[in-house]
Amino acid sequence: MTRPLRFALIADTFPPFRTSGAVQLRDLAREFARQGHELTVMLPAAELAEPWQLEQADGVRVLRLKAPRTKDIGYLRRTIGEFLMPFAMRRQLRRSPLANETWDGVLWYAPSIFHGPLANSLKQASGCKGYLIIRDIFPEWAVDMGLMGRGLPYRCFAAVARYQYSVADVIGVQTPGNLAYFRQWQQQPGRRLEVLQNWLDKPASAPCPIRVAETALAGRKIFVYAGNMGVAQGMDILLDLAGALAARADVGFLFVGRGSDAVRLRGAAKARGLENVLFFDEIHPDQIPDLYAQCQVGIVALDPRHRSHNIPGKFLTYMQSGLPVLANVNRGNDLAGMIRNEQVGQVCESNQLDELVALAGRLLEQVASDAALQERCRALFAREFSAGHAVRQITAALTQEAA
Repeated sequence: MTRPLRFALIADTFPPFRTSGAVQLRDLAREFARQGHELTVMLPAAELAEPWQLEQADGVRVLRLKAPRTKDIGYLRRTIGEFLMPFAMRRQLRRSPLANETWDGVLWYAPSIFHGPLANSLKQASGCKGYLIIRDIFPEWAVDMGLMGRGLPYRCFAAVARYQYSVADVIGVQTPGNLAYFRQWQQQPGRRLEVLQNWLDKPASAPCPIRVAETALAGRKIFVYAGNMGVAQGMDILLDLAGALAARADVGFLFVGRGSDAVRLRGAAKARGLENVLFFDEIHPDQIPDLYAQCQVGIVALDPRHRSHNIPGKFLTYMQSGLPVLANVNRGNDLAGMIRNEQVGQVCESNQLDELVALAGRLLEQVASDAALQERCRALFAREFSAGHAVRQITAALTQEAA
């Protein structure tokens, strides 16, 4: 390489947010810098008083651009804000010191589906290629979940998503099962479709304020769920599982995070008198390894109504820490095959409580008897989910397309 490649990354989440997407993008950005590239992350920032704010972190430029609020507001306001977001970002970018910079490649992260106009503008100005990182297929998953019909709102969202796809030269989906959705898109000349696995960098190890030994779950084997608690996760069956195992004094359940269902789930656990369940608020990502060191099993939950394939970020954090998983996922999800083939846990695709209870018992026995279980988890992470592998794949796709 005669010079560092210069990339722009567009996203709507990044630290100080603590979502799995924010952590993923932080890790991706760090790895671009580590591999010698020049990366600029462009983000909407509703809280800014000025049009733009330029920062430097971990060898990466972060340009925050004033745009309408899209977080923690009602659906209608959020939709309007997201629609306006790329145009506001483009306007503020033109007022920033980076207005006239050009790029060797543009990449952007979905969700959101609304980045297309800004990505296209940067591509056209630089004459470069674009890579769209797809982590969920919206609005399709919302229809699967019963959150939306196929009426006018769906058709509007679908049109926005199709435009975003049309801007991309390369699309990276997170599992092989999602390739079929984009086969028609791939028919256009010059387009490339590939699997880009999720990724994580090695986190810093900070002390976790949650000390299981100082709680009512002290001395128990802990099933931990750390992450978003929303409608897409379908977590009610996990409370049913805790209830079914309530008589086992050696088992406890720890739920850590935030989300649209977090308060409801806390209330439900309290109403049912589940003394083997504890809830805690979201913690800093760097505290996750210390939390997991106190636990025996990680939990993955996806609502069974999903039809698309998903490998949640929390699965990666479990594997990275050597935690086997108990998963309750939609039937046919690629994640189920991976867990079974790699022998890193137990997975339920029926959404039936009796099967989930049996699998939880089987996994506890496996944790006690299988000395190689933790190492298989860590080996899977190192082989498939490193940030270094993701950056090399993205860079190769963009440079090959440009050749």
